[in-house]
Amino acid sequence: MDTRTTPHRRQQTQYLTAYNLICAVLWTAVLGRVILLVPLVGFENVAGGVGEFAKWTQTLAVLEIVHSALGLVRSPLSTTAMQVSSRLLLIWGVVNRYPAATAPSPFYSSMLLAWSVTEVIRYSYFVWNLRGNGVPGFVTWLRYNTFYVLYPIGISSECSLIWKASWVAEWPVWWVFWGVLGVYVPGSYILFTHMIAQRRKVMRGKGVEGRG
Repeated sequence: MDTRTTPHRRQQTQYLTAYNLICAVLWTAVLGRVILLVPLVGFENVAGGVGEFAKWTQTLAVLEIVHSALGLVRSPLSTTAMQVSSRLLLIWGVVNRYPAATAPSPFYSSMLLAWSVTEVIRYSYFVWNLRGNGVPGFVTWLRYNTFYVLYPIGISSECSLIWKASWVAEWPVWWVFWGVLGVYVPGSYILFTHMIAQRRKVMRGKGVEGRG
């Protein structure tokens, strides 16, 4: 985004910079809590120490749908809505609704770990990009390479939690969960291959300054 245009555009840039910076800080807090809690209290008690904080931190991402709808960012509205909605399904529809079956699982901790690392990198990338002075090379590298590890961890953790919840969910919710799992597999493959293609484009020198 060009910060050297109209006052209105500068205000938008300042707002988006503040939003992304706040989100980066919040997800750093989630990451730190998960890392500290796992060895201290075990997987089964991680949710008690970070669950509520992580739930509302993720819920804040609803604003990204608003940003896309208002044209503040170039992300497609449909893609943004799907990505945010899938996270909210996990947080509110799975873990929050069926905590006994999901929260004590190691997959809950691994999901938060994958999410938080991903989001710290992503929001930090956006902050640098909005500053208009270029994104540091190591931040760009992290954004377009760490998904090789983080994405499979996140997706497998999410699917495992949905599967666990489906066994205690009432009808017809468990049917919905199974339907979601049926969509996750092909959807995850499509998104993963898209990210690989995007990585190739950026790492070849196109859009290295964070325009992707």
